[in-house]
Amino acid sequence: MQTLLQGRPRQRNDLAFKTRRSTSPQVWLVIVDASASTRRHHALTDAKGVLAEVFEDAYRQRARVAVMTASGLGPQWHVSGIKAAKGLEHWLQGLGAGGGTPLLEAVSQASEWLKTRRRRFPLEEQRVLLLTDGRLKAWRTQPTLECPGLLIDMERGPIRLGRARQIASDLHIDYRHLDELQTL
Repeated sequence: MQTLLQGRPRQRNDLAFKTRRSTSPQVWLVIVDASASTRRHHALTDAKGVLAEVFEDAYRQRARVAVMTASGLGPQWHVSGIKAAKGLEHWLQGLGAGGGTPLLEAVSQASEWLKTRRRRFPLEEQRVLLLTDGRLKAWRTQPTLECPGLLIDMERGPIRLGRARQIASDLHIDYRHLDELQTL
């Protein structure tokens, strides 16, 4: 506005340049364990509420979002690096659970996707959100995801195996239980 206050600019020195300040672009990778065990004790239903808030935050922060579910025979990509939009609400409403937990394969695919994305967009900040109850037949240490992350443990019920905490530790990401998030 300085230029307009001083009248019509006649030479380059009359122009006032303002450098843009923007945060570096972000991509949030969300991996949801949608296996049959997550239906117990309304875990997936409550996790959908957390996901709705995450998608709303991504929209406000103009972050890109990638979403993958781990259920049935293998992981499935739903969106891959799109701008967060209100359209994710429709996907979230239709999210159901069933079948096994191909979480190992999902984490492997996510790790490769993040590496590829890092080469294409080196200035992009990456974050991972993993929602699981940790109830898998086998878990072996995976390569780290090489970005900040959070595992939200959805395991509920009278008998808890507590494997999600170990998965978070192996992946070098933070750990929180779903019930902790709902009391905030």
